Amino acid sequence: MKQFGCFRLDTGNECLWREEEQIALPPRTFMVLRYLVEHPGRLITHDELLDALWPETYVQPQVLRTYMLELRKLLGDDAAEPRFIQTLPKRGYCFMAAVCECAEPERGAGPSHARDGARAITKGIVGRDEELDRLLQQMALAACGERQVVFVTGEVGIGKTALVDAFCHELGAEWSVARGQCVDGFGEKEEYYPMMEALGQLCAPGSGDAAAGVMARMAPAWMRALGRVHDTATVTNTERMPGDLCAALEQIADDKPLMLVFEDLHWADPSTLQLIVALSRRRAPAKLMVVATCSAGDAEHPQRAMRQNLLMRQLAAEVALGPLTQSAVRELLNRELAQEKLPQGLPGFVHQHSEGNPLFAIAIVEHLIARRFLVRQQRDGALEWQPAGPIEEMEAEVPDRVAQMIELEIESLSADEQRVLGAGSVMGIAFPAWAVAAALDEDQAAIEEACAGLARRVHFVERGGQDELPDGTRSEFYVFVHGLYREVLYRRQAATRRAEWHKHIADRLGVMFRGREWAVAREVAMHREAAGEWAAAAEALRHAARHANASGARDEAAALLDDVHRLEENAPGANGSLAAKDGTNAAGEGTNRQGHRKLQIVSEKLDEFWTGS
Repeated sequence: MKQFGCFRLDTGNECLWREEEQIALPPRTFMVLRYLVEHPGRLITHDELLDALWPETYVQPQVLRTYMLELRKLLGDDAAEPRFIQTLPKRGYCFMAAVCECAEPERGAGPSHARDGARAITKGIVGRDEELDRLLQQMALAACGERQVVFVTGEVGIGKTALVDAFCHELGAEWSVARGQCVDGFGEKEEYYPMMEALGQLCAPGSGDAAAGVMARMAPAWMRALGRVHDTATVTNTERMPGDLCAALEQIADDKPLMLVFEDLHWADPSTLQLIVALSRRRAPAKLMVVATCSAGDAEHPQRAMRQNLLMRQLAAEVALGPLTQSAVRELLNRELAQEKLPQGLPGFVHQHSEGNPLFAIAIVEHLIARRFLVRQQRDGALEWQPAGPIEEMEAEVPDRVAQMIELEIESLSADEQRVLGAGSVMGIAFPAWAVAAALDEDQAAIEEACAGLARRVHFVERGGQDELPDGTRSEFYVFVHGLYREVLYRRQAATRRAEWHKHIADRLGVMFRGREWAVAREVAMHREAAGEWAAAAEALRHAARHANASGARDEAAALLDDVHRLEENAPGANGSLAAKDGTNAAGEGTNRQGHRKLQIVSEKLDEFWTGS
C-alpha cells in the first residue's frame, strides 16, 4: 500500500483511503492515480501515460485532463498551487508528494467488489458465466488427457480477450499457460509468429528450464529459432518441423497440463493455422488445450475455413459471444463507475446505444463523463455519478475512441467497398441492394455481388434476407450489426454526396411505386427532406394524406399533415407556404406547434382541407 500525505492507495482493493475513510474510484481513475503514485518526482509525459494505460489503443490526450480534474477534486488539490499533481504544460504531469510504503488494511475492510462475493467483477467480465463455464468444462476434459481446441468468436469489442483472461485466472498454478498474439500484417512476414511468442514464455529462463530441456531434446530447430541453442552443430536440421513441436508440447503437458492461447487468429499466418490443425488431429492422449480468439467475420481468411473444418469434424469447440443483456450492462456500469445505485435510465441508455457491446458501453460512459453529461455530485455524504440533465436528453454521439476504431476498419476497405457501404448507410441500419444501386446509379446485380462479398468479409455488415419489389423481382438486403458503424459511415460522407444519394433513392422509389406513391410517402419524404427538397417532401406527404382521408383513415391523414407542418417549420426560410397554399391552417388540420393532434378538431375541420385542395 502506498501512502502520501493523509492518503493511502490500496492497490489490493483498488481504492483510496483518506485516514479511515474509504474512497471508491472508477477503474480508469484508479489506474491513472496508481501510475502517478508509482512514479513520483519525475515528469510523466502524456504519451507515456497513454501508452501505459491504453496500450495499442488510440486515446486523445485531452481525456487525461478529465481524470486529472477528478483526481484533484478527490485529493483536494489546487492546480495553481499543487501539493500532489503538478501540470507541466504541453509535456505532462509530475506527482510531487513523497510516497512511502505502509501496512495493508484488514481484508474485510475493502470494498465489496474486491472480495469473493462478486466473481464476474473480480475477473473483469460481466454476463459471461455460461461461456466461462463452457471453457472450464473443456479444460476439465483436457486435464483428463482429452486434448481440446476451442475457438472464442465474436465481433470487435465483445469481450473475447476479457473472457480468456478470466478463464486463465481460474486455472491457477495447476496449469502452464503460454500466450501468443497474432499481428495484422505479420502473417506474410514471419511464420509461426504467435507460436514463437508462446514458446518464449513457456521456455523462459528459470521458470521454463524444464520445458526448454524437453524442447532442446525433441525439437531443437525450434529452440534454435528462439536463440536458445548455443551449440548449433548439434542441430542437424534447421527446418522447424510441426511434428517435432507437437510431440515436444505433448511431453511438456505430460508433467503439467499446458494451455496455449492465441489471440486474434484472423491475423494468423498459414503455418500457425496448420500447426493448430496438426495439434487437434493427433490421437495420442495429451493434457493440452488450445484456446484461440478470432473475429466472427472475414469469411475469406483461411482461419475461417480451418475453423469450420475442425468444428464439422468435432475436433474443436466454439464459444460464440453475443451482446450483453441490459442487466449485464447494468453490472458493467456498477463496476466501471464503482457505484451500486445508478442513475435511473442510465443502464437502458447505454445498453440501447452500445447494443450490448462491452467495449462500446465503456466508451459511451467515458464519453458521457468527458462531455460532463455525467458528473460527480455529493449525495448522502458521498460522491456519486449523476446526470447533469435528464437522461433522455443526453446526446447519443459516437464516442471518439469508437469512431476512430471504426474509421480504421473502414479505411482497410477498397474505395469501391467504402462507397457501397456509404450509400447503404443513407438507408439506415438495414439497406436493400436496390437502394445502393439507385444511390450510386449502378447495375443492381453488380451491387448485389459487392454487398454479398462485404457480408462475407466484413464483420460489421451481414445479410438480412430478401425484399420482394412491386414488379415481382427480389432484392437482397443487408444489416449493419451495430448502429455505430452505420453512424460513422454516414457522417464521413460529404453533405452534397449524401443529398445526391437521398435524391436518387427517392426517385427510384417513385418509379417502383408509380400509381401507389402513397404507400411509400414517408420514405420518399424522408429522402427528399435529406436531399433538401422540402417542397417535394411536403407534396409526397399531402398526396398520402389525401389517399388516407379518402380511405377513411382520418387519424393517419392527420398524422401526415403533422409532418407537413414540421417541414413547414424546419425548412430553410420557411414562412408557412408549404401548407398554407392548400388553404389550411394549424387548427384546421388538428395540429398545434408541439405536434400534438386534437382529434376532435380534426374530425370537424378535415373536410375544409380537402375542399380547399
